[in-house]
Amino acid sequence: MSFLLELMAPLAAALSVPPGALVFVALVLAGTLGHVVIYRSVRRLTMAADQTETRWDDVILYAVFPPIQWVMWTVLALLSLSLFSIFDGVREGLLTLSDTALLILFGWLAHRLSRGIEEELLGEHRGAVASDERATISAVARLSRIMVWTVAGIMILQSLGVSVSGLLAFGGVGGVAVGFAARDLLANLLGSLSIFLDRPFAVGDWIRSPDREIEGTVEEVGWRVTRIRTFDQRPLYVPNAVFSTVALENPSRMLNRRIYETVGIRYDDVGVMADIVAETEAMLRQHEGIDTNRTLMVNFVSFGASSLDFFIYTFTRTTDWVTYHAVKQDVMLRILNIIEAHQAEVAFPTRTLLLDQNPPEMAPE
Repeated sequence: MSFLLELMAPLAAALSVPPGALVFVALVLAGTLGHVVIYRSVRRLTMAADQTETRWDDVILYAVFPPIQWVMWTVLALLSLSLFSIFDGVREGLLTLSDTALLILFGWLAHRLSRGIEEELLGEHRGAVASDERATISAVARLSRIMVWTVAGIMILQSLGVSVSGLLAFGGVGGVAVGFAARDLLANLLGSLSIFLDRPFAVGDWIRSPDREIEGTVEEVGWRVTRIRTFDQRPLYVPNAVFSTVALENPSRMLNRRIYETVGIRYDDVGVMADIVAETEAMLRQHEGIDTNRTLMVNFVSFGASSLDFFIYTFTRTTDWVTYHAVKQDVMLRILNIIEAHQAEVAFPTRTLLLDQNPPEMAPE
């Protein structure tokens, strides 16, 4: 800074202004010019990055800009503090605040970098990502941001002159009282950590609990509650601690959907039962919507009260709810066609009443 003061001294004398003021104006102009240069440079780099096949350069540019501009202004502010003697009394405090500002800016930079990496890994251009992998990526990204701000917070406290060791000691003494007061809050926090680590579900999954009336699509997993959108479009807020005590199903991670139906034909059609069963099984093995690598069974199973029953046990390729029902409907209609092709009929509940044509004679009196 003394070099700048000596450099500007002749010009300041010619203009009859204090050298410090002239250097300050020069720093402001340099900052403004640097701000514009950084903006234009990042803009050009962004346009060039859009032409490349990789998207990681976009992530880096997103993370660097605008924190780099604020870092530049903070550095210029630090340089300006030594220009004016009026700040001698408060210079140390201002320097401390400037150090704190730099720590916050670097934490912000790391936060944006973590956010950009998460969005890139979960981007639609990468194709479908399994829900467990999505949960892992989101959990690691969130935990990394927590660690960044935890470390930054400790460093900021140290820069402000706060004794971190004393604060930790107080935390150990007061932890018991805080634990009782915030027991539910801590339980929900630990529940959220178990969700992030165990990955039973992720945002976008359809989940249900046979233990509780919980069913719907996960919209957000927070640190205290999870927001679920039920099928009647109502938001359901479930404390995260609940998920550690209930059984949970995740139908979104199914590999297939099952078709399990029982069909009954009349007793009069017993002669074509074997043919119907065989043709039904052949139809299922040729059906484009049925996964033949899974269990596929069609068998005559029981003598019903008014029907001969055979069952169909198979799995569809799709797990989509709407598509599944379309495939199931097509299968059931084809089974009806097979039954009709054999001149048989689907049975319905019937009762046969037999009347004795020769009633017993009454004994003479």
